Amino acid sequence: MARELAFVMINPHTLSKSRTGGVIARYLARTDLDLVAARMVNPPQELVDRYADQLRASTDGSVRINKLIGDYIAQEYSPNPVTGKARRVMVLLFEGEDAVDKIWQVTGGATLRQDCGQTVRETYGEFVEDADGSVRYFEPAVLVGPTVERANRTLRLWSEYMAAHGGIVSSSSPYPEGDVQKTLVLLKPDNFRGPSLRPGSIIDVLSASSLRIVGAKKFRMTVAQAEQFYGPVVESLSGKFVMIGAERAANALTQEFGFAVSASDTEPLCEMLGARFAAEQFESIVEFMTGHRPASVMEADKETAAQEECLALVYKGVDAVETIRDILGSTDPSKARFGSVRREFGSNIMVNSAHASDSPENAIRELGIVHVEEDTISPWIDQYCR
Repeated sequence: MARELAFVMINPHTLSKSRTGGVIARYLARTDLDLVAARMVNPPQELVDRYADQLRASTDGSVRINKLIGDYIAQEYSPNPVTGKARRVMVLLFEGEDAVDKIWQVTGGATLRQDCGQTVRETYGEFVEDADGSVRYFEPAVLVGPTVERANRTLRLWSEYMAAHGGIVSSSSPYPEGDVQKTLVLLKPDNFRGPSLRPGSIIDVLSASSLRIVGAKKFRMTVAQAEQFYGPVVESLSGKFVMIGAERAANALTQEFGFAVSASDTEPLCEMLGARFAAEQFESIVEFMTGHRPASVMEADKETAAQEECLALVYKGVDAVETIRDILGSTDPSKARFGSVRREFGSNIMVNSAHASDSPENAIRELGIVHVEEDTISPWIDQYCR
């Protein structure tokens, strides 16, 4: 079977109802496909009109369903008639063998089976008909391409607008009064080492924040990015070694030599070794995030050396930084409260499932490194759909 590129568009209604995590979890856990790109888009009216017309004019599939979806797009993807702001749509790209059909099987048709939640649409969508067969209410949850030809046609159209209308987008809903902030969340590589519910489930837990996702990017962090991103922790790691190392060193020496050694006795040693400890920990952190130890990568290659996968999400809302960090829980999963992201999905202080900015200032710094606004979708479209 040939490798293909398939898309999933998470509809504005699905995003607004915080069903995003559940939807993503289905596709990641029920297929063997690679999620290769993610991007938030504010579709302009011109794109909405062209996409709706494209669906209505489609000759493949059911004429009735094509018109139904076309009319849905015209109404639900258009800018908010009250605020005038464009809607939020999350576009996901999946790559792999027979990708289009695999995505279609998980998605399900637009008309739903009753009393069944097997597919994404049967769980998160709605299709209500009156006795005469007229459709009273229709919400398909997501839009996908049922055939390779239609998927390619749709992606070619959307690629014309990706650069100008995607990235970190505006929200179509007004924010309540308060300190509105943006914060960065990184779903770490331990979430992407095989088909898993984990990434979607973490997003589902984060939905308790009532914040809005305004940016998304699937990427591989380079060694250069990781060094810049985690550089500020080196000094704090050196200081922490004195606190955590002195007691352990004292216990080890007491056991080894048979006489009492106190933490105050070993503090000078730990102060001397702090920089070495910090350097070693920093190497391990960068290796975990990128798949490469920086000491083993030539300086000229650090901008491209990248192996491990991450998903960056930008959340926006009142007190976004503190709200997200509270839901993530303590950096050490063993000390995080039950029900928090790190308690449920983390393993240790480094492999703790997710990172979040610890201040509005750091959010700005980290966003400047990760570049969530970068269009990573168009290159995939150029590769598969031109």
